[in-house]
Amino acid sequence: MVAGLSGMLLAVTGVAGCGTEARGVCGVIVDSTSYAEPATSRSDVTSKLPPFAQNCDWIAFAAVTGSSESSTCRQDPVAIAATRAENPNENPVVEERVRAHRIKEVLPRAVQLFDCPTEGEGSDVLGALRYVVKQLSAQRQPEKTHQIIVFSDLINNRGDLDINKLDLSEGARQQKIKELRDTRLLPDLTGYSVAVHGFLRKKTSSPDRFPLLEGFWREAFESAGATTVDLL
Repeated sequence: MVAGLSGMLLAVTGVAGCGTEARGVCGVIVDSTSYAEPATSRSDVTSKLPPFAQNCDWIAFAAVTGSSESSTCRQDPVAIAATRAENPNENPVVEERVRAHRIKEVLPRAVQLFDCPTEGEGSDVLGALRYVVKQLSAQRQPEKTHQIIVFSDLINNRGDLDINKLDLSEGARQQKIKELRDTRLLPDLTGYSVAVHGFLRKKTSSPDRFPLLEGFWREAFESAGATTVDLL
């Protein structure tokens, strides 16, 4: 009898676990500045974002503009996972039905950010990172992964970081990253994975700077606490 009861409990636990499988707390950043002009940038979003969203329970959005943190170009987050009220019995069929409906909202919201109005000259990538991390920080859950997908060339040229004029010698890179962290212009990315699509897509500077710029951003993200960094 005890063995039979244990088997029943194990079966119920297995079903509940399947229905409420923890996915990630996620952020999406879309660059609405010059990065948005090539058709390849938009096709990156339409092809890369849907599979990324499948691994998320909640997604926040931010746009790169000339003034990203104060931008009026916003999209509300999407809560993809079913709430306890929507799925009180943790039924996996109900969970997938809710997810399938909600996840359809993700791509249209991201694509709309491509068409944000111009807000000053240049690209404020760091401001978009700070804004999306601020949203994610309010949703942090230790048992879930935290990941950000960025559709941008990372050519930040506003405020205290102008990539085009940055001294990329090793010591200068490290000093600039320390300055950005000390002044909290670089957000805390502890535990986050970061994937960037379109990195340096418009290669307007010397080819000799490309690997150095890659080194700068990789070191900056890792210094901020990112667990993995992909610059694609």
